[in-house]
Formats: sequence, structure tokens, C-alpha cells
Amino acid sequence: MKYTRSPGDPRNMTDSSLSSLGAKVVVASSGDENHPPENITDGTETFWMSTGMFPQEFIVRFAEATTMSAVTVDSYNVKHLRIEKTASQNASQFELVTEKEFGHTEGHLQSNVVSLNGSSATHLRFIITTGYDHFVSVHRVTVQN
Repeated sequence: MKYTRSPGDPRNMTDSSLSSLGAKVVVASSGDENHPPENITDGTETFWMSTGMFPQEFIVRFAEATTMSAVTVDSYNVKHLRIEKTASQNASQFELVTEKEFGHTEGHLQSNVVSLNGSSATHLRFIITTGYDHFVSVHRVTVQN
């Protein structure tokens, strides 16, 4: 029996790493010199780790306005994530796109597809409002067009 995905399944979309889109992390609420925020965009085995306390956030700036159907967030210990967007060039006046509760995974990464409903943005703000521990990490964010 052959399995086919429905046309709207986000896994049918093209995944793009943030670095391939010319995106950069331009703001982060915390940083560790061994695990800096830019590790989120490099698409390798590196990661960004918070330094404790909540909320934690980071802002990704795209090289140009980008339309996204969804993002995949690979993380550890994230409990609740809020995603906001703006089309302004100066990262101001963000509006809520979505919020999602992540399930707790012990000993392995959380991988969550978060629908953005075809949002177009120059900046995305990811706000981790709570975690399952004092520290969280974000290993990769990819965009589905």
C-alpha cells in the first residue's frame, strides 16, 4: 500500500533553512558564548541555549519579505511558544501569528511544525513564555514555503 500525504500537509512544502533564505538572528534575550543565538540559523548540530528565566525570545530578520506556510522548531525543554511577525524593516509593531504548547520530551529533541497560515514577514519574533526546566535550547528553525 502506498502512502500519500494530503495536499495541505506541511511536509509537502519545501523546507528552507534560515541561512539559505539570508535570515539572521538580530536580537536574543540571552546568550551563552558556547551556544550563541546565530546557531539557530546555521542548520548544523549546534544550538542556542537560554541563560535561564522566562520569557526568552529571539528575532529572525529575513533578507526580504518572505511568505511562510509553517515553521519547524527543533528545541529542548520549550513548553509554550508564541510567534509574532512584522513586515516593517525596523522590527517594530509585531502582531501575534500563533501560540503553541509543546509536549515534554525526555532525552530527545522536540520537533514541532507550527502553522503560519501563509504569513508574509520581514521579521519573526519567537517568544518562549515557559519551559519544562530553567534552561531551554533551540537547535534549528526551518521555514516551509
